[in-house]
Amino acid sequence: QVQLVESGGGLVQAGGSLRLSCAASGRTFSSYAMGWFRQAPGKEREFVAAIGWSGGNTDYADSIEGRFTISRDNAKNTVYLQMNSLKPEDTAVYYCAAGWITTPAYRQVREYDYWGQGTQVTVSS
Repeated sequence: QVQLVESGGGLVQAGGSLRLSCAASGRTFSSYAMGWFRQAPGKEREFVAAIGWSGGNTDYADSIEGRFTISRDNAKNTVYLQMNSLKPEDTAVYYCAAGWITTPAYRQVREYDYWGQGTQVTVSS
């Protein structure tokens, strides 16, 4: 069992930065791939970024365009999402997720086993 708690969301102006954190409980955190997803009002949950259990493999949505960086610290049971050059269209609730999965499944919502409660990110124009 893994429990996930996101933090770091907030209100920021366009062009600004935020760093999201996702703290995980459980001793098996380092066994899981971790993903970040987001969901805007009236839209489906969409993939943002993912990182493999060792941190060696990463994947990003095309829409991120190099603005975000995912990382993890297995000693701290935490995964991060550094978000730079934020745009109003990045406004959404951001969720972290854990899954015992490999690269081809990183982008699939249904492949993840555990989810956090989400943190709101609002980017004003």
